Amino acid sequence: MSEYRVGIIGCGRPHKTEGSTGYGQAHRHMLGYQASQEARLVAVADIVEENAHAFQEQYGAEKSYTDYREMLEKERLDVVSICTWPHLHAPMVCDAAEAGVRAIFCEKPMATTFGDAKRMVTTCETTGALLAFSHQRRFNHVFRKAKEVLKSGAIGELRRLEASCSNLFDWGTHWFDMLFFYNDETPVEWVIGQIDIRDTRPVFGAPCEGQGLSHFKYRNGVRGLMITGFEADLGASNRLIGTEGVIEVGVAGGPDLRVWSKGSAGWETVPVEGGLHGSEGFRLAVLDLIDALKTGREPELSGRRAFQATELIFATYESSRRRGRVDLPLEIEDSPLQEMLDQA
Repeated sequence: MSEYRVGIIGCGRPHKTEGSTGYGQAHRHMLGYQASQEARLVAVADIVEENAHAFQEQYGAEKSYTDYREMLEKERLDVVSICTWPHLHAPMVCDAAEAGVRAIFCEKPMATTFGDAKRMVTTCETTGALLAFSHQRRFNHVFRKAKEVLKSGAIGELRRLEASCSNLFDWGTHWFDMLFFYNDETPVEWVIGQIDIRDTRPVFGAPCEGQGLSHFKYRNGVRGLMITGFEADLGASNRLIGTEGVIEVGVAGGPDLRVWSKGSAGWETVPVEGGLHGSEGFRLAVLDLIDALKTGREPELSGRRAFQATELIFATYESSRRRGRVDLPLEIEDSPLQEMLDQA
């Protein structure tokens, strides 16, 4: 049996504990490494020495560092989790890949510019490193059951996919990814969108629009719609509309999953374990990445798939900047949202 040497970059403190500044995602990643018989936590790195030592002690890592580059240089790691704020993802992913790390599990969103997102994918392709991002909801039972109901033909032929959330960048990356999941990774042809920057708020150091709309078309003709805003998450988080009915996921004040179809007496609640949130997806995501490393297959949460969602985020920003439709692939390097804010 292989043993993979694991390192963590960005230890942080557990969510809602004293001194925490985020969600402490490294602790959630550890659920997967602890569940694997083939992973051994060798080293951790955090710029706050106290956090690194606490994480080392809690999970039994052999060493801790305050400089992640030193850890990469000395520890010959096979797998690295990157659990830092978005502006650090690109340099850390590229440094890990170029140091010979074989599999990288990075927190979402991918990056704060589209050029950095492209660089991460290209660097890992060049070095042969597997790259995955924490769109862990692909493993949650409710979303898999929703896709199962869709594939059963209960709502006929898929026509439109909808999602709503607080913002495109931090939350929208999950829902864009989930819409690709429902639609079998079908590429998007174009995007037209608008964002309002008057009430922009930072999320983990990155600006997010006050409210926005993103309308897009998949290559198979299915249309997509994302509605964002800090009061936009009403109704259902995801809606799948077909020729014969509708599937709703995450109904506000209602069930996690329900279906309506023509000829039925009304909405039918679909029993499902778990929910929209929780930590089980992280455990399964890490185990999936380790299995992909063993077998050579693409991880379920691959960088290629995360890039699809990221492209829609930045294409929506770019559509707002151009005030018109944007055809894909997207040919920009910057963040149009940041540029518009700089010009405001």
